[in-house]
Amino acid sequence: MEFPSSWNELPTDFIPIDFRNELNDEQYAAVSAEPGPALVLAGAGSGKTRTLTYRVAWLLTHGVQPGEILLLTFTNKAAHEMLNRVENLTNVSMRKFWGGTFHHIAQRILRVHGKAIGLEPHFNILDQSDANSLLNATIRENDKDFLKNKDHPKVKVISDIISLARNTLLSIDETIDNKYPYFDYLTDKIKYFNSIYQENKLKQQVVDFDDLLDHWLKLLRQDKSIATQYQERFKHILVDEYQDTNKIQSELIDLLGLNHQIMAVGDDAQCIYTWRGANFENIMTFSDRHPGTVIHKIEINYRSTPEILNLANGILSAQPLGMGYRKELRAVRSSNLIPFVIPVIDGKKQAQFIMKRMEGLIDQGYQLSDMAVLYRAHHHAIDMQIELSRASIPFIITSGVRFFEQSHIKDLVSQLAYVYNPQDISAFQRFTCLLPRIGERTSKRLHRLIIQEASDRGITPIQAFNVEEVMKKVPNDAQENWHDIAYTLQDVAAVVGSQTPREIVKITIEGWYSSYIRNLYSNWSDRIDDLESLAGFAHRFDDMTELLSQLVLLNSEISDRGIDPNFDALRLTTVHQAKGLEFPIVFIIGLAEGLFPNKHAMEEDNLDEERRLFYVAITRAKDELYLSYPMINEHGGPSMRLKPSRFLDELDHEHYEILRIHETANW
Repeated sequence: MEFPSSWNELPTDFIPIDFRNELNDEQYAAVSAEPGPALVLAGAGSGKTRTLTYRVAWLLTHGVQPGEILLLTFTNKAAHEMLNRVENLTNVSMRKFWGGTFHHIAQRILRVHGKAIGLEPHFNILDQSDANSLLNATIRENDKDFLKNKDHPKVKVISDIISLARNTLLSIDETIDNKYPYFDYLTDKIKYFNSIYQENKLKQQVVDFDDLLDHWLKLLRQDKSIATQYQERFKHILVDEYQDTNKIQSELIDLLGLNHQIMAVGDDAQCIYTWRGANFENIMTFSDRHPGTVIHKIEINYRSTPEILNLANGILSAQPLGMGYRKELRAVRSSNLIPFVIPVIDGKKQAQFIMKRMEGLIDQGYQLSDMAVLYRAHHHAIDMQIELSRASIPFIITSGVRFFEQSHIKDLVSQLAYVYNPQDISAFQRFTCLLPRIGERTSKRLHRLIIQEASDRGITPIQAFNVEEVMKKVPNDAQENWHDIAYTLQDVAAVVGSQTPREIVKITIEGWYSSYIRNLYSNWSDRIDDLESLAGFAHRFDDMTELLSQLVLLNSEISDRGIDPNFDALRLTTVHQAKGLEFPIVFIIGLAEGLFPNKHAMEEDNLDEERRLFYVAITRAKDELYLSYPMINEHGGPSMRLKPSRFLDELDHEHYEILRIHETANW
């Protein structure tokens, strides 16, 4: 196939581009590829965005019109940045292109052709909150008692089940079997709610985010004339971050690209979102689905030093055969320090080492904002947050709120605070207002009644929690949960004075709240991990009131509300949230078995994505890289020895240097 010979709409001030001199050999090969299916494997730091930008410019200079190019991205920011670069490079207005997220392009097409599937042009798009409200109303209208049952999933979880099924093109049955087996007895109910929910949206002419892709795919499958129109219109389809596509997205791309004018750009080694629907097989089987695919590898790395890339390449080499494309990152930059592996006694010593090394780096001219601490899970950074706060070192959490400010941590702490001080109405309201039909006013009335009943009967407020006079005032929808809360609080109160703070926290976790969050959140197991880490933190205290006091003080000390994101502060982030970012100095903490890789992945023998996460973490570093792990873990249970991560063992030991903590005293 050949490009058209000319395009008479090139602007008069179009500046000729010397593609050959402005790109390296690998980039140029991808940018100048002949029409046809192409898979561009762009390694970390290899100039992926530059390659895509110049590919668009190349197409324009070879006769392809802007409206014949479809550029699909995962964020509007990425699409705007890429098209803005094209405009700056070519002087062709970005408004002439079809570019944006999958959802943006979907709604644009549905506004024009939606009538073919019953959707009027004026349809409204529901945000997640409004979509959940409509689903909630649908469930209540069809089974008024379903959401009252404490063993049933809440609306948010049902919404997540439906969403995952649609994005993976699996049935509700398969999705529940795979991801939510503890709700298998409710499969028929959830399928019924979903069918009514879909009907209600169509009646009201509203769509949620998942509908946009689902309706777009349905439109292309059911109306061949519309499918043909867009297959012929889009002469070239470019897809950014292809490794992150889910099943419905890959189906859309395959349908639109029947003429095989697809250039998929991504990196299989950075596929880390399978837990939210991304399908690793999409990039691995691209060539099978598109015969004649030419694979371009862009392996020249402009970000990191050779020493850091040696480590990254070692991770790729350790992948089992068939679990990724073979490639080797090559450095442009000159040599620097070899990465360091630092075994430490515990999380506190780990944090102290990092702070000591940060001092030395600042003396060398680095700023705090040049440095990042990366971790597998949020709770791995507890000690880091505490030690930084005590040293008054500013830091910003870029992967969510700070550990002790998380809602599930505060929910649990409120129960503990109430046991130790039943007069604390704020603590009482925090957990009672979680129950259906209990708001602030009802909670206050119940609190007053409990105090009065306790005084009249000569018992404690905890014992009065479920006396008959109190239970009469608890809304019917909340009564089952209220009983469970009462039993939990009474169990905790019974061991006050005889058990350690850690044991008291663990008893609280094992009570009402653990079953409550399982039905409320899809990521409930991660939240349980956080709560168990709180139990580990409690191990430092001999007295429960001291622990509760410290939690309040820590929340006050480490709050970053109002801090400008551009302020010079250390960045703390999970590896997932660090994808796409880079920092001169990177510290990766918690590199121990059960932490990274995490215990759930080990139990399920699902280590391939964990290894890719490790690769993403390593390749965020530009100048220096520090890998540390605690030898003792006190979070969540009895103190236990930890083994270094298997991912460290897989690496050639010549590519890193082990530092013992006493060796770093002068850093």
